[in-house]
Amino acid sequence: MKTKILLSWSSGKDCAWTLHTLRQQPDVEIVGLLTTFNESNNRVAMHGVRMELVQKQAEAAGIPLWSVPLPFPCSNEEYEARMRVVIERARNEGVTQVAFGDLFLEDIRAYRENMMAGTGIQPVFPIWCMRDETKALAQEMLINKLRAVLTTVDPKRLDPSFSGRMYSAGLLGDLPEGVDPCGENGEFHTFCFDAPIFAHPIPVQVGETITRDGYVYSDLLHAEKGI
Repeated sequence: MKTKILLSWSSGKDCAWTLHTLRQQPDVEIVGLLTTFNESNNRVAMHGVRMELVQKQAEAAGIPLWSVPLPFPCSNEEYEARMRVVIERARNEGVTQVAFGDLFLEDIRAYRENMMAGTGIQPVFPIWCMRDETKALAQEMLINKLRAVLTTVDPKRLDPSFSGRMYSAGLLGDLPEGVDPCGENGEFHTFCFDAPIFAHPIPVQVGETITRDGYVYSDLLHAEKGI
């Protein structure tokens, strides 16, 4: 019997690498990619990525997308209520673990563990690492042909000009001191359009860049020919 796992999926590089890591384990079955969307605009919260592109990721990975619509703004109570419905579905389908692509933030991990307590489903963190290990993790992703683009930048932490740039060795070299190479402190968010987990790349082009709600967003569009 394989362990059935539901993977929390933000559309970014870290969840993509988590899927890659899980697929190295022969006794694991990924039953779904769990993504929350702003129901007013059908985009991934914080990443600003269109639902259409996340669906393309799921298709390329060969895994069903479990989409969860959230109101905007969304209270923590409403978020947890909607997530309880998802966890109940997962339990009914034999899921015993939910995997997260978190790296080193202890408070986030504690929140997830607390949220899952008593559900009968275990939270797991396959790529968890120490704060000083994220540079090596970023380099490992790039060496293994993971390709992503920055879709969101927090201008309080990183210059807005980074939004829309490719996640690359060059970008890592350009990051100011104190900015995490994986953006784990919220400095930036990404969309992964190619990786070993996908049967084929998702062709995208960078569209308009705007500032909204204190963040800089670069819109990604599905394209005939990608970046």
